[in-house]
Amino acid sequence: MFGASSPSSNALADIPADYLALYRQAAPTCPGLDWSVLAAVGKVETDHGRSPLPGVRDGENAAGAGGPMQFLAPTFAEVVARHPLPAGGARPPSRYDPHDAVHAAAHYLCDSGASTGDLNAALFAYNRAGWYVRKVLDQARAYAATQPTGTGDCNAIAATGPATLAAINYACGQRGLPYLWGGDGPDNGEAGFDCSGLTTAAYAAAGITLPRTAQTQYLAGPAVPEGAPLLPGDLVFYGTPGTTVTARIHHVALYLGGGQMINAPRFGEPVQVEPYRWNGDDYAGASRPAGVPS
Repeated sequence: MFGASSPSSNALADIPADYLALYRQAAPTCPGLDWSVLAAVGKVETDHGRSPLPGVRDGENAAGAGGPMQFLAPTFAEVVARHPLPAGGARPPSRYDPHDAVHAAAHYLCDSGASTGDLNAALFAYNRAGWYVRKVLDQARAYAATQPTGTGDCNAIAATGPATLAAINYACGQRGLPYLWGGDGPDNGEAGFDCSGLTTAAYAAAGITLPRTAQTQYLAGPAVPEGAPLLPGDLVFYGTPGTTVTARIHHVALYLGGGQMINAPRFGEPVQVEPYRWNGDDYAGASRPAGVPS
């Protein structure tokens, strides 16, 4: 519903930068919880800690809740006991500390149903009112800008940001160049590319350094979780997935969207766009290079 979202212009204008960073840091601790839902809870509860009402910065409201995410003291203590919070907040953890409150809220929502995709149940557990669930989900929709899934067309590039746009634009500009084993392309005085030479050069054009081979690019990650949507600019790999010891990756390409990739495929064939999946392939997974937004 809200997967693979980035902040909309509404979110960027409304959410303080420190809170936005916390929501985006905490949400991935719960598979299935998008940052926009966590941010919407923070908005509805206390306007991201800006509310002047009692119980936001200290004390409690009439229901006994306190802090920017409005935790009851026993609930917060129970969450923290089950899920030790990461460094960066108060010691001991405090429901009034934004870092601690946001991370605890992510854990609470996760335990209440978000991890299985049941956001309605998770939000109802947070505040047992139908109007509250509807208000939070409406706010989350306003905050979430779904990442483009891409067109698969080099003449109509859709990208997730400047880095992926630069990488895809570079790779598309190399169409027609020959496959050359070990080739790093014309920028390095060579007539063509091999598969990882193309992806390395494409991301170098975006100011992002990748390891040189398909195997090392796969191991460098970060991996796109299985079942998560691929985004333009993701690296797609072929071979045997696994660990540093067991993985055997022989090919890499740059995902364009629309089920298409651009790659330097094999001897005798030039850099080209083609489907990233086919019958009998040995697709091993995808990664989203560090520095590329998720």
